[in-house]
Amino acid sequence: MKFFVDTADIDDIKEMAATGLLDGVTTNPSLIAKSGRDFMEVTKEICGLTDGPVSAEVVALDHETMMKEAEVLRKIADNVCIKVPLTIDGLKTCKALTNDGTMVNVTLCFSANQALLAAKAGATFVSPFVGRHDDNGFDGMELIEDIRLIYDNYDFETEILVASIRHATHVLQSAKIGADVATMPPAVIKALFKHVLTDKGIEGFMADWAKTGQTILR
Repeated sequence: MKFFVDTADIDDIKEMAATGLLDGVTTNPSLIAKSGRDFMEVTKEICGLTDGPVSAEVVALDHETMMKEAEVLRKIADNVCIKVPLTIDGLKTCKALTNDGTMVNVTLCFSANQALLAAKAGATFVSPFVGRHDDNGFDGMELIEDIRLIYDNYDFETEILVASIRHATHVLQSAKIGADVATMPPAVIKALFKHVLTDKGIEGFMADWAKTGQTILR
């Protein structure tokens, strides 16, 4: 499973990239607004921090303007992945961009039928929002299972990019189902490292080592 970080905070991205475990970055208008920085400037800086895809979202709702915005965005860097909403105009834009060799992330997916349409439009990634799905009384993981089954049935190349991840269990369940990518806030990625028994084990090892009075660096 690929790990993307879902943020526009440069310091957080640098920290995650330093682990060697980061495969890409996703952003959206809300995250860009939270950063308080210029959209083009911060996107360019993010693209320089990872070799993986960096999702940059169009804000237009009609196909013609989406294409114009995408033309500007994809000139930022070779690893820009154009993010479009799962609408008729969004999928029309997806098809046109994909045919032109541009990576596309179709976002705001909330049903398996929508994911099927995204795959037929040639999306590089489809982003089902599991946390928001759960918030509205649905089962986010059941959605991932349905999409995985459909994509496997027809050998679609579109990758399932699980979004709106709220906690480590979402990551575990997504991996067990066979999702291709999980995009997470930095706090969730850090939570994956944590286990009380690991902490206790380190504490015990350090206490025993201190008793020896030895040092490795001399």
